[in-house]
Amino acid sequence: MSDKASKNAKYVVYGAGYTVKHGDGITIYDYDPATGHIKEKSKVKISNPSYITISHNRKFLYSITDEGVIAYKILPDGNLEYLNISPINGMRGCYISTDYEDKFVFVAGYHDGKVTVLSLKEDGSVNKICDEIYHKGFGGVGERNFRPHVDCAKMTRDNKYLCATDVGMDHVKVYRLNHDSGHLDLADVVRSDIESAPHQIKFSHDGKYAYIIHELKNIIDVYTYEDIDNSPVFTKIQTITTVPKDHSLGTAAYALQITQDDKYVFGSNAGDDSVACYKRDVETGKLEMLFVLPVSGQFPKDIAISDDNKFLLSINNESNTISFFDIHLDDKTLIMNGPMVNFQAGNCIIIHKLLDS
Repeated sequence: MSDKASKNAKYVVYGAGYTVKHGDGITIYDYDPATGHIKEKSKVKISNPSYITISHNRKFLYSITDEGVIAYKILPDGNLEYLNISPINGMRGCYISTDYEDKFVFVAGYHDGKVTVLSLKEDGSVNKICDEIYHKGFGGVGERNFRPHVDCAKMTRDNKYLCATDVGMDHVKVYRLNHDSGHLDLADVVRSDIESAPHQIKFSHDGKYAYIIHELKNIIDVYTYEDIDNSPVFTKIQTITTVPKDHSLGTAAYALQITQDDKYVFGSNAGDDSVACYKRDVETGKLEMLFVLPVSGQFPKDIAISDDNKFLLSINNESNTISFFDIHLDDKTLIMNGPMVNFQAGNCIIIHKLLDS
């Protein structure tokens, strides 16, 4: 993309939050890439969208809801056009993603410990359930993680394996995806430390490295990833903290994001109410912590980083706000960028570049 085209690119921000008390569910904002600020554009009424995702072709948005999964077409101006809804034959999910061909959508179930696979039609609408797998067993923390809780379901970048983090079982199950049927077969288990609670997994854009953020131990584990003889191979190469030594008690590491240029990794911490930033060695995959700084809100449940790494948006679930920051990587700091915006019980936030921009 030329510099001129890049400067003329148009963006929107999608925010999703619980609607138990009040709120519409999804709010759409116009986003100014020059300032990092947002302006409310429209709202979409939906019950308790605990997570949203955008298809890899950038044409569709999928949201979890109490009734299952809802599909929307993203219009040229960023507004959403309802396509359809599909049940998932279980309790409301907590995470949703698509494969890299946009043939399937995956739902992680915290409450029922289930992974659900649904097929997608060419028009972007959700089709039928292809597979559903309940995790089994007992975890190590009796008062909370006494049974399976699937927190995240994410494909490897080569689109071969679905990785399902289980915060209750302290491991990540790796499933081989059948691209014809949508069925999953267990191929491997990546085991985390006992009582560490692996929450989310993300892959570097080159597909060679996996990053797993752990909710209870406040760490990120770094793994190399290879597909050898049709089998996934994960090798741990680093463990790094998400919090400073004097962090708040009861801190839980939560959101995990990798920047578009693959050079930085960000993670949020609830309780400590902070964001950690790491410089990523693109050759080795290892991380170097640059800073851990507050987000001026309670429970930063999700964060979004601008394409140019200049701005950070934090959606703060317990203080009902979105906060905005200038990122200064050279100075290793964040500077608050304008007043916060009210947002009820926010769960997920995405900066989306519109097509044809």
